[in-house]
Amino acid sequence: MATYDIDAVREQLLERVARSESPREVLRAPELKELYGAIGSLDPAERGVFGKSVNELKLAIEAAIEAKEESAADAAVVPLDVTAPWDTTGGPVELLRTSQGSQHPLTVELERVVDIFTRMGFQAIESRQIDDDFHMFGSLNFPDDHPARDGYDTFRTEEGFIPPAHTSTMQHRILKDGRDKLEKGESIAAISYGRVFRNEDVDATHEHTFYQVEGVFVSETATLGDMLGTLRSFFEAYYGQQLKIKTQPAYFPFVEPGLEFAIEKPAALGGKPGEWLEMLGCGMIHPNVLEAAGIDAKKYRGFAWGGGVERLVMLKYGIEDLRHFESAKLKFLRKFA
Repeated sequence: MATYDIDAVREQLLERVARSESPREVLRAPELKELYGAIGSLDPAERGVFGKSVNELKLAIEAAIEAKEESAADAAVVPLDVTAPWDTTGGPVELLRTSQGSQHPLTVELERVVDIFTRMGFQAIESRQIDDDFHMFGSLNFPDDHPARDGYDTFRTEEGFIPPAHTSTMQHRILKDGRDKLEKGESIAAISYGRVFRNEDVDATHEHTFYQVEGVFVSETATLGDMLGTLRSFFEAYYGQQLKIKTQPAYFPFVEPGLEFAIEKPAALGGKPGEWLEMLGCGMIHPNVLEAAGIDAKKYRGFAWGGGVERLVMLKYGIEDLRHFESAKLKFLRKFA
C-alpha cells in the first residue's frame, strides 16, 4: 500500500497558495484529491486518523486562501480623505451651476443685520451653540428658582451643558473682554448673533431652533435715550423707511429697567395705523451683570437688547408661518433665489 507524507503535501500546497493569483484553484489540486481518494482504501483502524489529518490539511489551505484574499482586498482600498469636499480618488468633479442654488433667506438677512450694526460701530461676534449654566443664567442675574432654568424650558445635555436659549449667553464674555476699552475711555459696543434653542412646541409662530441677535453698549454716559435712538436707527435702516416706535415696561433679569420695543407696522408692508408689532426686549444693563464682569456699576452704565431674526424677515417679506424657514421646501426657498 502506498504511503502518504501529509506534511510534505501541506508545505507544497500552502506555498502554491502564496504564489498563485487564483489561490482557490489549489482546493482542486490533484494531490488533495489523491489523499481523499486514499481514505477508502485504508484499514478501518487507520481510516479515522488519516481522514482527520486530510481534513485538517484542507482547513489549513482554506485559512491561507482567506488570509490572502483579505490582504488583497485591503491593499485595493484607497485611503479616503474625510476632510476633502469630494472624492479625491475619482475623476474630475462636476459642480452645480451657481444658477441652481442660492443663499438661504435667513443667511442673507442675518448678514444684512450684522452689516447695519457694524456700520454703526458695533463689533460682531458669533455666538456659541453649547454653553454652561454660569454664562447662560448665573452671570445674567437669573435667580436660582427662575423658570427658565427648568428642563421644560431649556435643553440640557447629560453633562449639564446648555444649547443656548438666547444669544445673551455671550454678554458676560463681551463685557469682561471690553474692560480694557473702558479704562482707556472708550466704550464697549458689540453684537452677538447665532442660533438658539428652546424646548418649544413647533407651530406657525414658535420654533425650537431659530436665530437671535443680541446687542451690548457700555460707557460712562450711556442712557435709555441712546438705546432707543440706536434701535430706531437700526430698524429704519433695515426696512428702508421712517418708523414710529413705542415701548412698554417688561421684566428681564439682566436689565433694569426692562422694556419691550415695538414699531408701527409700515403701510408699505401691509400695516394699518395703530398696528404695533413687538420686535425685541431691551433695557439698561442690571448693575449685578456689570459687577459680575468686573465692571464698576457706579462708574459705568450700559444698555442691551435681543431679538429674533426670523421676526424681522417675516415682517419684511410677509411670511406668515415660521416653520417655512426650517422646512427646506424648494417652493418657499425659490422665492428668494
